[in-house]
Amino acid sequence: MEIFALGEGSYSVDSTKKFIPFNPETDNRKDRPGSLFIHVNPFLIKTQTDLILLDAGLGYKDTRDELLLHQHIRNAGFDPEEVTLVLMSHLHYDHSGGLVVERNGKLEPSFPDAEHMINKQEWEYALTGASSSYHKEIFEALAGKVKMTLVDSEGEFRPGITYELSAGHSKYHQVLWFNLEGCKVFFGGDELPEPEQLIRKFVAKYDYDGHRSAELRIQYGKKAAAEGYTCLFYHARANAIGTVSYQDEQFAVTPLL
Repeated sequence: MEIFALGEGSYSVDSTKKFIPFNPETDNRKDRPGSLFIHVNPFLIKTQTDLILLDAGLGYKDTRDELLLHQHIRNAGFDPEEVTLVLMSHLHYDHSGGLVVERNGKLEPSFPDAEHMINKQEWEYALTGASSSYHKEIFEALAGKVKMTLVDSEGEFRPGITYELSAGHSKYHQVLWFNLEGCKVFFGGDELPEPEQLIRKFVAKYDYDGHRSAELRIQYGKKAAAEGYTCLFYHARANAIGTVSYQDEQFAVTPLL
């Protein structure tokens, strides 16, 4: 198994829920009052049988009108057409924007030949357009155009790939556990988006159930430490892949380069 972080850079997001590129070297946080500053890291996992994408980033393009996500997959040594599985933690825009690409004024699936695995209730809720955190047009462009596997609660998606409803960050958020080819990997999406959230215990106002998310972070961290899981941190500033240790009621995260 090989793991690649497909970093899309840093962004600010304010109450309008618009994501604006932010360069820490040239931009000033004070110029964007009331904003949350995040980093975005989709992941690619190469196994003997599949090329797996974990969440899809914002869907922004580069100066050549190419999807950043596609270019980053190429930079990792693969073609976007080789992606066989797209596994989603949830469908907030900063995780689902790259599921589609705009061509000639229309949205098309970014990975038309890949199987997409999404929580069933998350998918249904995203299609209602009831929350600005979800961009309904993305899911309308996907519907009927890709192989979609909608899952409930928890289970085994494929041998060695299990999903589990977490319902902390969003009501139908899920986390993913991999035990493949002698490697163990945990992808917590926005339940455990940064390594610092293991070290600094807090309740986040932006979570659907902040107290549940805080408890889950500890639970997942302890399991990762005890069972030797590599953790993937979607919103990590610098070290998006790492291993966790837990001693004397304290977590430590060791980056994997």
